[in-house]
Amino acid sequence: MSFAPSSPPTTAATQVRSPSTPSTVRVMPTNVMNTPSQPSTSASGSSANASSTAAGETIVGRERQGSFGGSSRVKALKPFNTANIKILLLENVNETAVSALRQQGYQVETHAKALAEDVLIEKIKDVHCIGIRSKTKLTKKVLDAAEKLGVVGCFCIGTNQVDLEVAAQKGIAVFNSPFSNSRSVAELVLAEIVLLSRQLGDRNNEMHQGIWSKVSANCYEIRGKTLGIVGYGHIGSQLSVLAESMGMRVLFHDVVPLMPLGTSKQVHSLDELLETSDFVTLHVPETEDTKNMIGEHELNKMKQGSFLINASRGTVVQIPALAKSLRSGHLGGAAVDVFPKEPAANGKFFESELIGCPNTLLTPHIGGSTEEAQSMIGVEVSQALIKFINSGTSIGAVNFPEVDLRAIRDEENSIRLCYTHMNVPGVLLRITNILADHNVDKQFSDSKGKIAYLMADISDVTPEQIQDIYRRVSETPTNIVTRVLY
Repeated sequence: MSFAPSSPPTTAATQVRSPSTPSTVRVMPTNVMNTPSQPSTSASGSSANASSTAAGETIVGRERQGSFGGSSRVKALKPFNTANIKILLLENVNETAVSALRQQGYQVETHAKALAEDVLIEKIKDVHCIGIRSKTKLTKKVLDAAEKLGVVGCFCIGTNQVDLEVAAQKGIAVFNSPFSNSRSVAELVLAEIVLLSRQLGDRNNEMHQGIWSKVSANCYEIRGKTLGIVGYGHIGSQLSVLAESMGMRVLFHDVVPLMPLGTSKQVHSLDELLETSDFVTLHVPETEDTKNMIGEHELNKMKQGSFLINASRGTVVQIPALAKSLRSGHLGGAAVDVFPKEPAANGKFFESELIGCPNTLLTPHIGGSTEEAQSMIGVEVSQALIKFINSGTSIGAVNFPEVDLRAIRDEENSIRLCYTHMNVPGVLLRITNILADHNVDKQFSDSKGKIAYLMADISDVTPEQIQDIYRRVSETPTNIVTRVLY
C-alpha cells in the first residue's frame, strides 16, 4: 500500500505491485512500525497518545462524551514512525502547510516551482504524499511511476491537473481547497467591475505613455447596474453579497435551483441572463458542459456595451470570439484571469488574441493569489492530508469515496481497518466473513464509480490476530490498498 501505516506488527517486509491488476499490496518495511503496545513517537516528541493541531498545540488524553453518558479517551492512530513519511510540496505551497506537515514529524521536501516531467517522475517514486498547485500535471505516466504515493493535495480549487480516474484506480485520494480563496476571487471580480466601468485600464496605460486623456464618454457608476453571475457557488454567492452592497442588482444562473442571498434572483436560462445583464461574470468548473460555453452566439446575446469577466476556467470562453466582439465594439470591455493555455513559469511567455483589445484587463491567473487565501488553503489542504494519512479519513476527497468514523477508543488492543477495493458485488460479504470472529465496534463503507472504501474499528485483537486480518483482507481479489491503523 501507499503509506507506512499499512502493515501490522511482525508482518514481513514486502512491496508487491502488479502492473496487470489493481489488486496490489504496498507496505513499508517493518522497521518503521511499532507494535500496538508501543506507541510511536514523532520527531517533535509527541507520543501516539497525543494529537497535534496545525498550530502546534498538543492535546493529551482528550476525552469524548459517549452516547450513554460515559467518556472514553480518543486514540491517536499512528502505527508508524512519522519521520518515514515522505512528502513533496511543489510550486511554493504556503508555509502554513509546510509547518503543519513538519509538526507531524513527516519528511517534507519543498520546491518553489513545478518540476519538469522527467524530474517529477524520478522524485515521485519515493514519496507517500505530494502537494501541488495548478502548474504540475499528474498524468497517468507520472502516477504510474509513483510506487508509494497514497494521497495528493491540490493547494487550489481546480483538480483538472490530476488524472483523477487513474489516481482512484490506484487507491490514491485527491484533496483540494474548494472554499479558502472564494473571498479573494470575489473581491478581484468586484474590483474589475469598477475598473471596466470607468475604463481605468486604458487610462492607466495612456498615462504611462505620457498621454493625458480626460474623458467621461462610456464611463459609468456601477450603482443601479445589473450583474449577471453564471455559477452561484461559493465565489458567485459571495460576489452577489458584495455587489449588492455597492448598489448593484444581481441575477444569477445555475444548473440547480438555489436559495438566493439578499435580493438576488435566479433566472431560468443563460440566454435570459446574457440579454439582461450589464456585467456578466463566470464562476463555473471545467466540465464537458462548460467547455466553450461562451462563444460567438452567446456574446451576441449580450447587451451592446456590456462587459464580460472570466475568473473561472480558461476553456469556458472562446477567446477568438471574445477578441472579435471587443474589437468590433459590441462589448464595452472584458476582464480575463484564466486562459486555455497558460505559461508554466513566470516570464515573457504569454500570447493571446486579447492583447491590445480595448478596455481589456488581462491578469495571470491571480484570482486566489492573496496572502490570506494561500494561508487558508495551506491549512485546509494540509489538515485533510494529515487526517487521511493518520486516521484514514477521506472526507473532502474529490475522486474517492468519502468515509469517516468517530474517534477510535483508546484501548491497547483496538485497530482501524482501511480497505480500498474494486466496487463489485460480494466484497462486503467476504470482509464480513473475515471479521466474523472479532468485535467490530463500528464500520462504514461507501463507493464512487469503480472504487469503494471501507473503514472498520475492531477491538480486543491480539498482534497475531491483527496480522491475520491484514493478510486475509489484503489477499482478497478485489484489494487495491489495505491499511491497518492502531
